[in-house]
Amino acid sequence: MESLARRLGLKTDPTIFFISAGLTVAFVLLLIIAPEPIGAAFAAGRSWVVTNLGWFFIFGVNLWLGFLIWAAMSRHGHIRLGPKGSTPEYSNLSWFTMLFAGGIGTVLMFWGVAEPISHFQTPPQPGVEPFTEDAARDAISIAIYHLGLHTWAIFTLPGLAFAYFINRYELPVRVSSVFYPLLRERIHGPIGKAIDIASVLGTVFGVAVSLGLGSSQIAAGLSALFDWEPSTFLKISILAVLTAVAVASIVAGLDSGVKLLSNINIGMAVLLMIFVLITGSTLFLLRGMVETVGLYLSNLPRLAFWNDMLANRNPSNDDWGWQGNWTVFYWAWTVTWSPFIGLFVARISRGRTIREFVSGVLLAPTIFTLIWFSIFGWQAMAFDGIGAEARAAMGDAAGEISRAVADSVPLAMFAFFEQLPFTTLIQGVAVVIVAIFFATSSDSASLVVDMLCTGHAESGPVRQRVFWGVAEGLVAAMLIVLTGEAGLTALQQVITVVGLPIFLLVCMMIPALVLGFRQEEIDHISISERPELDEFAKD
Repeated sequence: MESLARRLGLKTDPTIFFISAGLTVAFVLLLIIAPEPIGAAFAAGRSWVVTNLGWFFIFGVNLWLGFLIWAAMSRHGHIRLGPKGSTPEYSNLSWFTMLFAGGIGTVLMFWGVAEPISHFQTPPQPGVEPFTEDAARDAISIAIYHLGLHTWAIFTLPGLAFAYFINRYELPVRVSSVFYPLLRERIHGPIGKAIDIASVLGTVFGVAVSLGLGSSQIAAGLSALFDWEPSTFLKISILAVLTAVAVASIVAGLDSGVKLLSNINIGMAVLLMIFVLITGSTLFLLRGMVETVGLYLSNLPRLAFWNDMLANRNPSNDDWGWQGNWTVFYWAWTVTWSPFIGLFVARISRGRTIREFVSGVLLAPTIFTLIWFSIFGWQAMAFDGIGAEARAAMGDAAGEISRAVADSVPLAMFAFFEQLPFTTLIQGVAVVIVAIFFATSSDSASLVVDMLCTGHAESGPVRQRVFWGVAEGLVAAMLIVLTGEAGLTALQQVITVVGLPIFLLVCMMIPALVLGFRQEEIDHISISERPELDEFAKD
């Protein structure tokens, strides 16, 4: 494999690159040859994971969040994630926009209206009536729970581990480096390479699912604008165009590509949010923002540990319903992004302290998410009619967005914009925002996957990064073909199965970090003075 890599002009670990690439290509071919058996296998796997390990996903993410809070507040919080004397490479504003646009920008655009409305019309909590004030409060609380602190804890824990062991210890830029305290020299052997291959595949599939959702939303937007049929062909055509945009950004590199797109896109998203605030029910939304903070904080302990244990007590029935379709799906999906987002955030966070890193990555995006849902979620439910009196006064206009969500989740945001001024213009802007979020996610993921293969923060030859950008687009296209009319449900099945091994890997990062902190406390010296790591620092 080494000679092949040299002939192709690649600068990478040939074992990690070729096995990861081969397995990705093999999966694409299997989807082409036998889509139905592959779909059935993922459906069965998802059912088993949700039934037997849904509780583990929910408990695990709470454990990760608690550990991060402890790490930031402990005596280890002053440790700088880089060599002694290092300073942050990016300003706070650029740092935030890059991690946000590379993180869940697409997700907020997709679910900003759809999730609150989904819970508003079908409340998951027993005894709560649809379209009531209680349903609205629960809907907002659950939406922010899913995309607030807990989602960012899933990104922050791997990010902290990567930043600590890679930036500070100067170990290879790979997921296996995190497990140095547990594996020692074996991070360079078969075990370490297996970890890195699993991380590459998990990242490719996680991003592919997001690209599938993004193309579905763009197709819905084009359908609203031009009355086009949101067919499979249209979605794949969108994937092809936007993959080309992502590849162009990949060639430009991190500073010229990702940073520029991220800053442009977050600016457009903020302007869109301000437009909704001004043209919507401004006073209602401002009051809602304040109230939403209290709703989130008061409901968070209950929601964080809610496992829906009484929903189904019949062991012969493995349909665990709501939790499997929402929370477990979210955590499994998000964790497949964690190697990508974690390494990406570690790369742009060199020189920050543990306390700065955890506080920034957890709190800044969570605050933005809270504001986003306070504006889009509350306004969408207000347009739909909150309470019997309001809905009666609205007549036939009541429930328009709920009906759109029931018909097509990707259409939710565009049905929402039909209630606002300048509908066509705003729908067009929304399509552009989703498209750029799409490009930055694929762009960032390709750069990070290339780092996982090379083991270095510097990018390898352009052809390597382009390969991964194209591969993500191909996997997304094949998943769209596989899911067909099943859409979101089938994507949930794929990502829940893929997320399990990555979830287990992230769990093991906690003991690795604890051992690292303990060793640093014993040594009281910088990594450059630790001779037992010199060999790995050189690698």
